[in-house]
Amino acid sequence: MVLSTGKGSLPLYLQIKEMLVAKISGGEWLPSDLIPSELQLAQELSVSQGTVRKAITELVENNILVRKQGRGTFVANHDTQRALFHFFHIVNDDGVKVLPNSRTLSCRRKRATRLEASRLQLPSGSSVVSIERVRELEGRATIVEVITLSADPFSNLIKPKACDLPNMLYELYEKQFGMTVHTAEEKLRAIAAPKRTASLLNVPEGSPLLEIERIALGLDRTPIELRISQCSTVKHYYQNTVF
Repeated sequence: MVLSTGKGSLPLYLQIKEMLVAKISGGEWLPSDLIPSELQLAQELSVSQGTVRKAITELVENNILVRKQGRGTFVANHDTQRALFHFFHIVNDDGVKVLPNSRTLSCRRKRATRLEASRLQLPSGSSVVSIERVRELEGRATIVEVITLSADPFSNLIKPKACDLPNMLYELYEKQFGMTVHTAEEKLRAIAAPKRTASLLNVPEGSPLLEIERIALGLDRTPIELRISQCSTVKHYYQNTVF
């Protein structure tokens, strides 16, 4: 990459940041890969090591890269800790956060609704994979989720053992399909429990629930997943830290 230093150009560290992001989103560097050292990158790009360090630091703060003491800097991958602290925000009344257990109810191919097509930026009438599951916290059914994915490339999820889907789907997307979720956008609202959700959560129909609509995005902000979660707040609540 040739860095631009002309009038109106982005600062060098931002140009380097964009270059590193392009290498990750383009598949040149994969999750868990060790990237070149700051010194190597600085020499290749003919810039100071401090400029490279600033670019890398921002990517670490954005959870795109991970520094490991004495080992170097790696492309972030999905594991239990990342799933727990970056993508799951339901805690119990004592403020304790634990990953839920999941029970898949169905995994099927269907035609996208207007909402699903819009959120996933798909043409009208596209095929999608729809997953319904119940998530338990501390032995109590707490969340009903409907997860929608484009049938391309996720059609392989529809198979005889579909109900054996793992608890951590983002890790599955990354390892099996090469699709890494880097960020997510959420919208929350209060709803009255529909009949089916009320039955699955063992609460009266019409009970107040928290509904979370999440769009999971790749590094290039391409939508990967639409997830609508309906959560009982009898013993739990939503908690997020704003920086």
